[in-house]
Amino acid sequence: MPELARRFPENPLLSPKDLKPSTEGLTIACLLNPGAFRFDGKTWLLVRVAERPEQSEIHVSFPVLTESGGIQIMEIALNDADLIATDARVVRYQGVDYLTTLSHLRLICSDDGINFHEPEDYPKLFGQGILQTFGIEDCRVTQLEQQFYLTFTAVSASGVGVGMRKTADWKNFTSHGMILPPHNKDCAIFEEKINGKYYMLHRPSSVDIGGNFIWIAESPDGVHWGNHQCIVRTRLGYWDSGRVGAGAAPIKTDEGWLEIYHGATKEHRYCLGAFLLDLNDPSKVIARSEEPIMEPVEPYETSGFFGHVVFTNGHVVDGDLLTIYYGAADEHVCGAHFSISEILASLKPI
Repeated sequence: MPELARRFPENPLLSPKDLKPSTEGLTIACLLNPGAFRFDGKTWLLVRVAERPEQSEIHVSFPVLTESGGIQIMEIALNDADLIATDARVVRYQGVDYLTTLSHLRLICSDDGINFHEPEDYPKLFGQGILQTFGIEDCRVTQLEQQFYLTFTAVSASGVGVGMRKTADWKNFTSHGMILPPHNKDCAIFEEKINGKYYMLHRPSSVDIGGNFIWIAESPDGVHWGNHQCIVRTRLGYWDSGRVGAGAAPIKTDEGWLEIYHGATKEHRYCLGAFLLDLNDPSKVIARSEEPIMEPVEPYETSGFFGHVVFTNGHVVDGDLLTIYYGAADEHVCGAHFSISEILASLKPI
């Protein structure tokens, strides 16, 4: 199947050099996986900005938030026998896992959806409290009932869970703490109620029994979630054999709820696919991609902080035109156009 993505010729749209570090002494290592939404007549991205100190040839160093919101720099000799540093994203020291970067979220806007800038009068969003000391990551943005719901990965020494904040104006925020405990991520809330209930997709993880599968949950109030069901699993021998996870909020179409998701192999090659959920019972999957709708093929997708990755948790919809904003090689922010009808036609009924 030919790839359905029409990449922006301007890609990458944003790279680490395009923004300033949040804190003196840190550098921006990568920009990743923005949430996307429309607000005040503009296209906005909520970009994950990952920072760390300049690295040396003899030490690995990385920042960690303190519970009070300050930053502590940890520095470990590369020849320390207690250090395992084989992954660019994570190190293990004395039996504890740490992220090599500290992420926060930045608001970036554009009049044309291509040329983005960072406005001065909107806040940066940082981790808060003991459950976000390793940062906040990969935010999905859902507009629902005059509110924007921000669901993001909250990381700390206690594990990886899902945090949520709400806002109406992007300057004042209400925090709902951790709404899904570890280990969980990739949480996307539907943009309307179904039969009077809120719905979300999410991805609990298991290292022993089970796997990294996509689940659905429902809620009476958009805060407290239950009736969890596993709906999309990995597939042996496919491009999504290692793990799967939801992208942004599902898109309502006449044929069902269309969800763009990421899948990866056990070798960590990330592609994008899609599946379709029943309009009235979104726990029912009625069709799914056999082949990816987008694969990492461009140089800015295959080489970077962590190569061979295309990953999305943000898009905007204009009729049949779907504009996906995605992270490339865990370093750059890029864009691509898709036709929703072409994606639907590519799915195989289940």
